[in-house]
Amino acid sequence: MNSNNTPQLIQDEPWLETFETQVQKRIDRFNSAKFHIENEFGSILEFANFHQYYGIHFEPIRKGWIYREWAPAAKQLFLMGDFNNWDRYNHPMRRNHRGDWEIFLPYQEYKNTFVHESKIKTHVIGANDVALDRIPAYIRRVVQDERSHDFAGQLWFPEKSFEWTDSSFQLQAIQEMPLIYECHVGMAQEKLGVGTYKEFEENILPRIKAGGYNAIQMMAVMEHPYYGSFGYHVSNFFAPSSRFGTPEELKSLINTAHNMGIAVIMDIVHSHAVKNVNEGLNEFDGTDHQYFHPGMRGYHEGWDSKLFDYGKWEVQQFLLSNIRYWMEEFHFDGFRFDGATSMLYHHHGHTSFDSADKYFDFGVDEDALLYFQLANELIHQLNPHAIAIAEEVSGMPGLCRQVPDGGIGFDFRLAMGIPDFWIKTLKHKQDEQWDMFELWHELTNRPKKEKSIAYAESHDQALVGDKSIAFWLMDKEMYFSMSVLNQNLVIDRGIALHKMIRMITLSLGGEGYLNFIGNEFGHPEWVDFPREGNNWSYQYARRQWSLVDTEHLRYSQLDAWDKSMIQLAKNHDLLSSGIAEQLYLDPDKKIIAYHRGQLIFVFSFHPTESYFGYPVPMPEKGKYQIALHSDEKKYGGFERVDKSVKYETDKDQMVHLYVPNRTVLIIKKL
Repeated sequence: MNSNNTPQLIQDEPWLETFETQVQKRIDRFNSAKFHIENEFGSILEFANFHQYYGIHFEPIRKGWIYREWAPAAKQLFLMGDFNNWDRYNHPMRRNHRGDWEIFLPYQEYKNTFVHESKIKTHVIGANDVALDRIPAYIRRVVQDERSHDFAGQLWFPEKSFEWTDSSFQLQAIQEMPLIYECHVGMAQEKLGVGTYKEFEENILPRIKAGGYNAIQMMAVMEHPYYGSFGYHVSNFFAPSSRFGTPEELKSLINTAHNMGIAVIMDIVHSHAVKNVNEGLNEFDGTDHQYFHPGMRGYHEGWDSKLFDYGKWEVQQFLLSNIRYWMEEFHFDGFRFDGATSMLYHHHGHTSFDSADKYFDFGVDEDALLYFQLANELIHQLNPHAIAIAEEVSGMPGLCRQVPDGGIGFDFRLAMGIPDFWIKTLKHKQDEQWDMFELWHELTNRPKKEKSIAYAESHDQALVGDKSIAFWLMDKEMYFSMSVLNQNLVIDRGIALHKMIRMITLSLGGEGYLNFIGNEFGHPEWVDFPREGNNWSYQYARRQWSLVDTEHLRYSQLDAWDKSMIQLAKNHDLLSSGIAEQLYLDPDKKIIAYHRGQLIFVFSFHPTESYFGYPVPMPEKGKYQIALHSDEKKYGGFERVDKSVKYETDKDQMVHLYVPNRTVLIIKKL
């Protein structure tokens, strides 16, 4: 293998040698696309600046508003709204040779009617001769009428622009070790209703700060017509959801987070779009292939939504401009790309990845792969320390490697196999059947030079149809036996395993960590948004903070453990300390010991047996002491371990520990 010409990915992963040609083609395709972009537009930054061209903008030189829309196959477009009493045909737009339509409204003529908070739509006579009222594709705000439930674009020209005070915010350290709190603004309050940006800023950000997390991952930011979609059926890509408040209130939330030292990552949905014609992009110009693939290729059966054609320059411009808009206008620090696996493959990941060929054969959507490369290039040009995370389950090689090395350019991939492993284990195995070798393999099996975000559960595991880990462990007993005054074997087991599952996932599973809002304290039940099937109830679309705030309930013990666990990771730069090294594994006694960075972790998953004077090898000779353990009373344990004891290695470099059942000991060298 000629290392001078061989992509670095192939040099580092010899098992990919037979695919060197395909990897090189990915590099070449990106370089070619970048060359054409720079030749045509000057830079990728300019290529991703079309939100400043399309949509509605005030032109100070001409003194008036210009509205532009890309609709190449449409027969005619008209602008209508409050400003012209919703006359569909009074304001026709003109088309140019590229398929752009535009209209200019002079300030003097429209200064009293084309105003802040007034509503607009575009009347489109499509290629199919169907005339529909549509919402402009690049609109910055969309609101819903309370009586008719109809959505419309809203002009947003606030007198005073938002004043940012986050210039001193430092992102670099967070990129090194992101500790992410996944959250949804609407369901973040305890009330039976939709939470707001303002309530989140005032009530929830302080909790996240106190918990030690250094980043939030915000779901459902982009406007979506159906609240119950969890934000995954996006209609208006440039509009922050108005059901939570104003754009300025979202900016205030992000500004406050930054001033608390918390990064804000957006759950961005570029994998698909809502199929609704009235609210979204579908058939905007009267064809099915303006933004999306034509026919069945443009439809995702599993999601009942439309699929973008990433091979079209105009679609690339739309989506890349969307990235730039959120980063520059709202100061987002990065993105978690939803549905990356679905995007990367024509089969959307519905195959067994039992052979390396599957990562390079005709099943791969090379246009989507190139889009990801361009997106990551753009993100890191805008902010070198931004965080780009892929929700990717297939194990695509090079996903989190630099593009020149043969990669796709992400910083992290979500370790999606870990939560699946935990749910399967809790669902199908008795405690006595837990396989320590399998556990070690599932938590450590990842490419050495690619970073992962480990998590025991996210919103996916908490949705109706599944259960949170706390509910899998304790189920209905959580309704009756969570008082510290009660003794309950189911709850004792659940509390112990909840702590251990989180600690082993955090310390072993990746280079970053994620927790879903409320799950740190074992939030009971599932997440279920208002829908016809539950009588439009908000009962399960909220977070019951009163549970963790009530001292005599054991939720506060889980919360205290989570705080200590996160602080330990921060104090010792745990997740940026390289990979863990196994020191000891006993499948029968169900004990695993390993070290990572400065810390040694000893887990006993045995359901009943405790061990006295148990020999555990240490990485170096010397004296050791327990820094943290899960059996402390304040964490819901039984106080069986004395933290003050110092342990000296014997001639075989072992320390002899008391290891109680269902306990983790974290040890450091003195």
